[in-house]
Order: sequence, then C-alpha cells, then structure tokens
Amino acid sequence: MDGRQQSATSPLRPENQDLNKQITLSPRALTVALATLLTLGTAPAFAQSTTGSIFGQVPTASGETVQIKSATGITRTVAVDDRGRYVASELPLGTYTVSLLRDGNVVDTRNDISLRVGAGTEVSFEAAAAKELGAVSVSASTAPQIDVTSVDSRTVITAQELARLPLGRSAEAIALLAPGVTGNSGGYTGPTGQSLVSFGGSAASENAYYINGFNTTESQRGLGGLTLPYGAIEQQEIYTGGYSAQYGRSDGGVINMVGKRGTNEWHFGGQVLWEPAFAQSDARDTYYTNGLPASPVAGGLYDPNSRNRQWTTTVDAYVGGPLIKDKLFLFVAAEASRQEGSTVNNVSSAKPYVDYRYTTPKWYAKLDWNITDSNILEITGASSKRSTSGSIYDYDYSALSRGVYVNANDNTKTGGDLYTAKFTSYLTDRLTFSALYGKMKTVNYDVPGNYDGSLTYLTDIQNQNPAFNGGNPIGNSQVTQSLFNPNRHNNSNNLRIDLSYQLGSHTLSAGIDNQNARAIDQGSQNSGPGYYWQYAYTTTPNVALIPNLGVGAPANYPNGASGYYAVQYVNSSIASVRSAQRAQYIEDKWQVTDRWLLSLGLRNDQFTDYNANGEAYIRQRSAQWAPRLGFTWDVNGDSSFKVYGNAGRYYLGLPLNPALNAAGAYVATQQYFTYSGIAADGTPIGLTPFSNPVSSNNTYGVLPDPKTVTAQDIKPEYQDEFILGFDKTLGTNWTYGAKLTQRILRTAIDDYCDVPAIENKAAQLGYTVSATNSCYLINPGRANTFTVVDDGGAYRSVSLSNAEMGFPALKRKYYALEAYLEHPFDGRWYGKVDYVFSRSYGNTEGQLRSDIQQTAASTSIDWDFPSLMSYANGAQSNDHAHQIKLFGYYQITPEWQVSGNLSIVSGNPRNCLGYYGPEQTDPNGYGSYYHWCGGQPSPPGTHRLPWNKQLDLGATYRPAFAEGKLGFSLNVFNVFNSQAILNAYPYYQISPGTPDPLYGSAVVRQQPRYVRLAATYDY
Repeated sequence: MDGRQQSATSPLRPENQDLNKQITLSPRALTVALATLLTLGTAPAFAQSTTGSIFGQVPTASGETVQIKSATGITRTVAVDDRGRYVASELPLGTYTVSLLRDGNVVDTRNDISLRVGAGTEVSFEAAAAKELGAVSVSASTAPQIDVTSVDSRTVITAQELARLPLGRSAEAIALLAPGVTGNSGGYTGPTGQSLVSFGGSAASENAYYINGFNTTESQRGLGGLTLPYGAIEQQEIYTGGYSAQYGRSDGGVINMVGKRGTNEWHFGGQVLWEPAFAQSDARDTYYTNGLPASPVAGGLYDPNSRNRQWTTTVDAYVGGPLIKDKLFLFVAAEASRQEGSTVNNVSSAKPYVDYRYTTPKWYAKLDWNITDSNILEITGASSKRSTSGSIYDYDYSALSRGVYVNANDNTKTGGDLYTAKFTSYLTDRLTFSALYGKMKTVNYDVPGNYDGSLTYLTDIQNQNPAFNGGNPIGNSQVTQSLFNPNRHNNSNNLRIDLSYQLGSHTLSAGIDNQNARAIDQGSQNSGPGYYWQYAYTTTPNVALIPNLGVGAPANYPNGASGYYAVQYVNSSIASVRSAQRAQYIEDKWQVTDRWLLSLGLRNDQFTDYNANGEAYIRQRSAQWAPRLGFTWDVNGDSSFKVYGNAGRYYLGLPLNPALNAAGAYVATQQYFTYSGIAADGTPIGLTPFSNPVSSNNTYGVLPDPKTVTAQDIKPEYQDEFILGFDKTLGTNWTYGAKLTQRILRTAIDDYCDVPAIENKAAQLGYTVSATNSCYLINPGRANTFTVVDDGGAYRSVSLSNAEMGFPALKRKYYALEAYLEHPFDGRWYGKVDYVFSRSYGNTEGQLRSDIQQTAASTSIDWDFPSLMSYANGAQSNDHAHQIKLFGYYQITPEWQVSGNLSIVSGNPRNCLGYYGPEQTDPNGYGSYYHWCGGQPSPPGTHRLPWNKQLDLGATYRPAFAEGKLGFSLNVFNVFNSQAILNAYPYYQISPGTPDPLYGSAVVRQQPRYVRLAATYDY
C-alpha cells in the first residue's frame, strides 16, 4: 500500500513498492507449427513494426511482375499470382514508385506512394493500361482511404500531421488523438516527466512503448517509456486493440514510434519554441474543504497554486541525407528543452518554495545501409533524459511572499539511452528474414543538495498540538525524506528474430521476442536518524486506534487525553533484481478470396522473476497461449467498405516492483507515541510509546524463502478482447465507421497480506507455521494454494478457497461503442471527429490504484485484506462514459494555415474512502482507505468529477518569399482555461470520527492555459 498522502494511522510501504479461463492446447502443436514454418522460411509481418507493405491487383497475363523502388534506391521485384495479386511486405517507410512489368518491360507506373507503419497500401493497375504493351502510363496515385488488410484498431499520425496540429510535445499527447485513450487520473508521469495515458480503461502501467521496433517500456513499474525527440518522429502508431500475435506484454495499448531516416537528398532544419510565463494563466489555489487542521498555517489556504510560475524554451535541429547515394544514409536530430520557474508547495511541505530548472536533452541518430537490394542494416541510437536542480526557500503563506534560503534542492537525473541494430534480408521475393537486438539503460539518480543528516524529517506538522507550539507549527530545514543509492538504474535488452513467407494466398510469419530487465540498487531508506515523524490527532482519544496491532487509545497514556500523538516511521529497502521474458509467435494472414482476409495468430509467453539473491521466486514457463483471430471483409471489393472483427488474448508480464517488496527484505514499521512537548527542531519530546514497532504487512526486513513468495501455479495477468466494426467511404471525400469493443480481465497478480489467515488454516491442517513473509503474491478473486514452512523446516501446502480468503471474484470489464467521421486531407483541409461511449467497471483498476495515486504496480492496496475489498465494486478510476474528440487543420492560403484540437470528456469517479464499517474501525491498520464514507458504504463511482473540456488552437504563417521553408506558428492550449479536477483527495477521515480537512479537494487539475510561439526553418 502506497498512497500519495497517508492518513494519520496508515502504514507506509517503501517508496519502491508501490485473473480464470484457460485455453487447453498441446505444447507439441505450437512446436510442430513453428518448426514447419521455420523450415519453410516463415516470419513476421508488422511486429513492433517499423515497416509497411504494398499490395494490389493487376490484370492477369503471362510474364508479369511488379517492381517496387524506394526513394533511397532499394529495388524489389515480386511475383504476381495466378489470381493477379501481389504483395511486397516488410518495406521500410518512405516514398516508393511501383511499376507493373511484363516480360521485363514497364507497362504502367504509380509514383509517390507513401507507406504507413504497420499498414498495407493498395496499388492496383487497370486492365486498359496493361494492354498497351510497352506504352508507359505514369500517374501519381493516392492510396485508398481504407486499409482492408488490417484487422486491428490503430491510429497513425505522420510527421506532416504533427507539424500541423496543436499538440503537446510528447508521445502521450499524440496518443490522446486516438479514440478511447484518456489522460490517466492518477497524475502518473513517465521517465522524463511526461503525463501518461490510459487505453480502454486499463491502468497507466499496462501499456507498451517502442522505438524503431525496440521495447522501451520502463521495467520497474511499467510507467511510460523512452520516446523520440518530437522533430525526429516519422510516424507514431497508436494501437488501441486487436493487435497481432507479434505484439505482447500489454493489456492496455501500444505506442510505437518510428524515427525519420536519411534519403538521397540532404535536408536540414531547426526550430525554436518559447512558452513564456506572461502568457500563462494562473492555476487555481487549493483550500481546506472539510474544516481546518489543528494548527493551520494560513487559515483555510492549503496550496497557493496561483503563485507558480514557469517558462520553457526548446531548440531542435536535424540533418539527413546520403553518405553514399543509394547506399548509406544518415539522419541525426537533437532537441534541448529548458524549463525554469518557481513552485509554491502546500503548507505541509518540507519544501515550501522551490526555484527550479529542468533540462531535457534528447537526441536521435539513424544509419541505414543498403548493403544490397536484398540486405539492409539499420542502426539506431536514441536518448531522452531529464535533469533537475533548484533552491528551496521558506515561504510566508499568509503574506504570500518568499522567505529566506533553506537549502539546495535534490539533483536528479532520469531517462536514458538506447542502441539497436536491425538486419533485414529479402532472401527471395517471398521470404524475408529480420533480426533486431538492442540495449537500454535508464537512470534514476536522486542526490540531495547540502544534505544535513543530523536533522529528522517531519510531516503533517499542521497536526501538532497547538498547546505546545503556540498555534504555529514548528518544523526544521530537513527537506529530504528518503535517501537513494546514486547508482540506482535499470538495464534491459531485447532480441527479436522474425521470418515472413508468402505462400500463395498466405502470408506466414513466425518469430521469437525475448527480453531481459534488471533493476540495480533500487529502493530507498529514511534520511536523518533512519526514521521520520508524522504528527496526527483524533477527536475520539478514548478509542483504540488499531486494536489488532496492539495500538491502543491515546487517552490511556500520559498527554494523550487531548487526542494528539506522533508516529515514528522506519522504511528501508535497497536491492537489485531481474526478470526474463520469452515469447514465440506464429501467424497466418490468409487472403481467402479477393474480399475476405483471415488473420490467425498464436503467441506463447513465458515469465521468470528473480529476487535480490538471484533466486527465481516466480516461474511462469508453461505455455501461456494467446490466440489472436481476426478477419476483414472488403464488401465491395474496391476498398470502399470494410467490415472487420477481432478476438484475442493478451498477457502482461510482472513488473520488477514486486521483487523489491513482496519478494524482498524491506522494512516498513510504525510506532505510536504520545508527547509532552515539541523541540526547537520540530521533533516531539516527552515521548510515551503506546505500541511496539508494528506492521500490518509483517514487513520486518526478512527475505522470504523464494518458494513461499507466490501462490502455487500462479497465472500471469491476462485479458480477453473482442472487437467488431466497419469503415466506409462516404462519397469521394469522407470516411466514417463504428466499432464495438469488449475487454475482460481474466486474471491479475497482486499481493495478499492476511498472513494470520494462512497460519490459522495451517493450524487446522496440523501444521505449526510462523510466517516471515510480508505479503504473498496471488491470483486474486480465486482459490490459492500457499507453500509454507513449518517449525520443523518442512514445506507444506495450505489451500484457501476464495470464500475463506473473504474476497469477491476478480472483476474488471470494459465495453465501448465508437463512431467516427473523417475528411482526409485534400490539399485544402483535414478533419476528424469521433465519439466513444464506454464503461470500465469492476473491483480492480488493474496494476495500480489511481484514486490514491499508488505506484506499487502489481502490489496495490486492493487485495491485501478482505475488508479493503468490501464495497469495492463499481466504476473504476479510468472510467469516462463519454469522450468527444475533434481535430483538424485548414489551409486558408498557401501561406496561412489554422488548426484545432477539441476534447470533451466526462468526469471519472470521485471516491470517498474512510474507516471501516458503521462503527468506523480500522481492522487492518490501513487508516482511511476502506470503501466506507462516514460509516456508510461508498463503492467507487458513487460520486463523479466534472467534465473536462479543452480546446487547443493553432495558426501557422509561411511567407511566400521563403518558398515555404520558413514558418512562424502560434499555439494556444486550453483556450478557455478550463481547470477541471481530474483527481480529488479521497480520504474522508484522519482518524475514526475525525474529518480530514482536505477531503474532496483537488489533487490533479487540468493544466492552465498557456501559449507556445515557434519559428521553423526546413531546407
């Protein structure tokens, strides 16, 4: 359990802590199938794709072939089958010329064919042209509006569209253009500070990120991934469902970025962007909403957000071209962003006022070598990092003015570097082989400035007894709560080997996808003396706080009758852990007829995780079958009307996080004291303990036996998904469509902390067990069998039914109806509007708990004890019933263009969490975390936050005298300055019967209105 702000009596875990159908298939079946395909020379279509394909129909005649030539000199010639169809797959993105040849002579040509990542582009030839043997008919061709070869749900945004639309400069801001993608409600951010997104109601940690085919997903918690500099993006592919067996390790969505590459012409350019402070609106202040704390700092004011100021400057540049024409190409891009500003934190913060500077350097480099027309080597390097520094000052919250210098802020460095190499060989016109290998290192450096270890960190000093502080909270200059190892970082590597074979009407694919991840020196320990103090109070001092942990009533001890007490927290956990993930897949895209295509895929995943001693504590190596079945029907046979459907299963490997807590030797204890005074440094004095050091999760620093960490035969998290939809042209200028989606989470992994329940069941079976485990990893909502060690050292099996564990069945269901209308760019304007009605409901969000901003992926608070799941069923945190998105651009004249992006999204749930039951007790020592509000049941979704609406507008001027190479743009984001609450403080009480003054206040809001000015030059 790890919340953003803990209640007074809730236990804390360390900072780094943060489902049932089975398909029965023979393992031998997949082995035989893979062997057969590999013998044929078979493999991938568009896994983690950086490529596209060209296909089409030609009039049947003898001696026909189709030649495809790229702008970088690659030439491929493919055969035409007896039905007049041809396919050229695994083509690097770029511009192509496609020619129909008869007996080696060109009889028809299509120029300027641009590919979209992961998609098939149809280039067909008319019978009339083919009859003119030797007479070349040259024409520019535009691809049909509907891709009838794809069975998945995806949105592709090109570099040209990125340059025209008013968008935030992140992969996630681009992803928000896709239907069903929303901003996460927990305020989660990625490795370089970018705000994360939720796909189809799933948790923000359940997505996968790729750059040029390499998996860049953050491995410890799954929170985001490395992304490209904005100006280096050639195309971004956003998968929202239905993806093939070549994709895995995600049950949310996929963000796949493909970087630019050099061509046979040299190009260079640059851009300067400025977001000035004077053009930004003030944020709204936060006030106490439910009474006042014991010692208020500035009356009802909690956080003066309106005093925050920031300005950002970004400079980027690129150059690309041929090192050797038609052979060797280079593209290099770099971006440097600097944000400076000041932040006034809330009245309880140890860092009241911070002057800061963020620097975000990014670079991208790609080398493409056409060794021959049949062999291509691509080498990619990319980096995305963020460094922060600053100064901390005192602050007068009543006068709203900065005070004296306190200390230097932490120096932090996040993000990292990656390097990949990919080799593609067109062994024949039907057989393609590719291999990719890459490495990534991400750092998480955090070292305090001018750290003073003699001081003790304090929190919630506004809850101090006013009789001892004169009504004014007493603090100190210790601003560091946790210390981290400077060497803290993550390493990962990814190997993919893929084969693709065109066998008649079948495009057969097979391959492997192996990934290793390692977290080095992750975790933290308390600063100062090794503990910190939290001040708390209760209005019912005669009531025991946590009876089952031996935490009594403060009034029974000296100086406790007033209800004021202090809690001493001890947290420590630093370790190195790793995981190995393996996968194999096989797929057949079968063109059954000219109008019907079937996609038949099967993926097999295996997952192994290791603890700090290098011992495997979870082995999921038996077949985890993930079928993917899809179809498309080209109703009219001319790519004007497509009906499609998809059914698939998607497995998600365990992040590294559980190895640091459930499988780790971490300490997280609390001891409760009354006090008779407050020292000059803000620490309590005259202490009387009224508990021992306690932990509701049994976290006393003992590394558990790896055989006992998980339930026996634990299954990976997986989800089933079903999609049915259509796309249709409307006249010559419009496309519209609709889609139904259902997602059902079948199995999850989370931790279960009711150790006494296991011990009691063991006693019933005649075993004497004294468990040292903090919590056990289980498949929640079903029966689990635990391995325990009895007092004689023997391993014993203890089974608990779901009823004995006291849980409901696991439930997370999502359904959606999407409808859209799109006007493709015709040289004048482009526009798209889509509407999604959806529901995401059940008793778990997945790996995370957004309402309490919990980052403990796969070890959430949810399934720790049965009482925490009481009344947990309802609308989950990423549930938005209605989503309307409208975006587009209009070329007024050759010099002037305007653009817009409108998003209207209904509010997600606003939860109320309190003490348990009508009597408002705390049976498990979790404080105000139960689905009860003031003694009444409070299932999620009982209350709703307001709709959030945002309109972004842009204008670009490209003067004629500069021949379109020079451009000036103005973007205004959140034009109407909507600042809707995206996450509200959910805790109703700070102790039984004592209201929490912050209940219902804003924790996350929309970013206020801001302006971006830019100047661009491209040559």
